[in-house]
Amino acid sequence: MPNQNKPLPPLDEITPHILRFWKACLTDKAIVQELRKVIDTDRYGIGITKLKEIRSDMGLKRARQQGHSVETIHDAMVDLRRIYPHAGSREMISLLFHEREMAVPRSVMKSYFATYEPDLVRQRKARRLRRKRFWAAGVNDLFAVDQHDKWLRFGLALHTGIEPFSGRIMWMRIWHSNKNPQLILSYYLDTLTELGHMPLVTQSDLGTENFGIANAHTLLRQWHDPALQGTLQHRWMRTKKNVMPEITWSQLRRRFTPGFENLLDTGVSEGWYDATNTLQIMVFRWVFIPWLQMELNAYKDRVNNTAKRCDRNKVLPHGIPDMIYNSPEDFGALDFKINIESDAIDHIRRVYINPSHAVFDLVPLTLSHHLTSCYAHLGCPVITRDSAWRVYLDLLNAIQLSDDLPAEIITATHDDELPLLDNHEDLPFQDDDNSSYYMEGVRGGRGLDVSHHTQLDALLADDEPDVQHADAASDDDFNVLIVWEFTDDEGDDSGDEW
Repeated sequence: MPNQNKPLPPLDEITPHILRFWKACLTDKAIVQELRKVIDTDRYGIGITKLKEIRSDMGLKRARQQGHSVETIHDAMVDLRRIYPHAGSREMISLLFHEREMAVPRSVMKSYFATYEPDLVRQRKARRLRRKRFWAAGVNDLFAVDQHDKWLRFGLALHTGIEPFSGRIMWMRIWHSNKNPQLILSYYLDTLTELGHMPLVTQSDLGTENFGIANAHTLLRQWHDPALQGTLQHRWMRTKKNVMPEITWSQLRRRFTPGFENLLDTGVSEGWYDATNTLQIMVFRWVFIPWLQMELNAYKDRVNNTAKRCDRNKVLPHGIPDMIYNSPEDFGALDFKINIESDAIDHIRRVYINPSHAVFDLVPLTLSHHLTSCYAHLGCPVITRDSAWRVYLDLLNAIQLSDDLPAEIITATHDDELPLLDNHEDLPFQDDDNSSYYMEGVRGGRGLDVSHHTQLDALLADDEPDVQHADAASDDDFNVLIVWEFTDDEGDDSGDEW
């Protein structure tokens, strides 16, 4: 609708939203549509022309305005390919946009690969991909959690939580352990505190490290709905695979891991890091874990703001995970979130988490103070992909030469077992003849009923909006990230197209 000469909303109120929609690579028209959902349209107005002025003042330039060519992206590409050697064209467009603020047309990226990496293009097209199948009833039907142990040889352990319907990564954490139930539960509770709501059920492989989440989520659901007493609100994937986290780890191994793993291997092969040397382990943790967490945060943010390639075989909605999760009604989907009381989360923390447990310490506190002092003496050098090992070596040397090295530099961090709640039955699940199954939480695991289908019909009757993405727009827009074309390859595990 026209602006009708209404005043603009305060810039400090709409700027965060503009940045959020810009990060999701929406067109100007789509950004205006989304902004009108969050402003008071009775008082304020905003149109495309004014939005263009605002984003220009914010320094947000689209592909045509930046005018990149194969030559202008070359140096950035060479630098990024060291860390992401296996990323395809869509992934590299996303990396340039999120890490270098470069909006690059798909045609330029294809020309770059054809010029500099033609052999990799052919290898990529020849890959055979496996199809995976998953069904969820709507947003916040469940969170699926899983650990990843591929980096344990470096003393690094990863853990993630996924909202399967939207494909949103809820958390992706790296630490020196992923087996302690208190630690794993803290990831979940931190996420609920940030969201202010929880899903119907949680899901994981059968492992004692997940007992904390299973117990806590069950008690939180029962806190808000006493009728759930006696039923565990957590799914154990005994015979069925925990599909969505496995897909997430597969994508991480292909998109993120290779370059960083090469970097870590360099320290081992050069003899700088020995994972059996206690002092080296402690310095390595102190330097690498916080930096790698920042890199994983950036990866999570990029994935959550990038739509997967459309797939005619995929039943789940196509779109940007963050937008599907935050506005499911725009995609004709239901939201099953349960608003949660902060007192309930505080109670669970008191019951199940000991904040002074050694597993929450990056390194023992006495050594941490000493490392902090040595790091300050070195001038607090910035830790980056290029400097991480140099900082580690300088810090290791400084602490080895120190006269007041703490006598005890390691604390036992037992992965304490936590008993599962007694007298709780598992939720039922539905299985049919075509190998499709429902194992989530709607109606106690029985799936959608007539009222849910009525809600879905109402959403369809309202006509799902045509949310325009960059590559679906004209050359005057982003021309990045999203191509609305269908493929026989599964979008979840194929991701990029060369």
